[in-house]
Amino acid sequence: MFKLNSLLSINHDELLDIVDQNDQVIGQRYRTEVYAQKLGFRVINAFLINNSNQIWIPRRSPNKKLFPLCWDASVGGHVMASETYEQAFVRELQEELNLDAANIKHQLLAKFNPAEHQVSAHMQLYLIYTDIVPDYNPNDFIEAHWFTMVELQELIKAKAPMKGDLPKLLNLLNQLI
Repeated sequence: MFKLNSLLSINHDELLDIVDQNDQVIGQRYRTEVYAQKLGFRVINAFLINNSNQIWIPRRSPNKKLFPLCWDASVGGHVMASETYEQAFVRELQEELNLDAANIKHQLLAKFNPAEHQVSAHMQLYLIYTDIVPDYNPNDFIEAHWFTMVELQELIKAKAPMKGDLPKLLNLLNQLI
């Protein structure tokens, strides 16, 4: 029975590309294996920024496996096996915020890697320029707010619960914009 349950859980797991230190694909494994074996993988993150230079930050739902009830990037997710960063960005934007990348101004801001930037994965960071308050997926988030960078820095100093890379990404974002 245990083997059957293990196989069933793997079948519902996300298949990810494994990457080397240069972000070159060297294989594929399921997400649970990638995390258990600490293999290299890819993610995208994005921040919504409005005309007042506020950043839209959501709080993750309590049913998330990783970082439940923590503040998070506006959009984030794994790059699936055989998917490009851009394809993952478009998919995650639709899944999490019900926004169509083709109809919203956005740009690739930066590329990060674990060795140089001390982030959890190879990553591309996008900016989305909008004043729209997204119709977010309630399975992903339970609330969200527009914050100034000063307010976000105060949350970091107060050690508010945040997804692992969020403080680093906000500090990098603050340097880049």
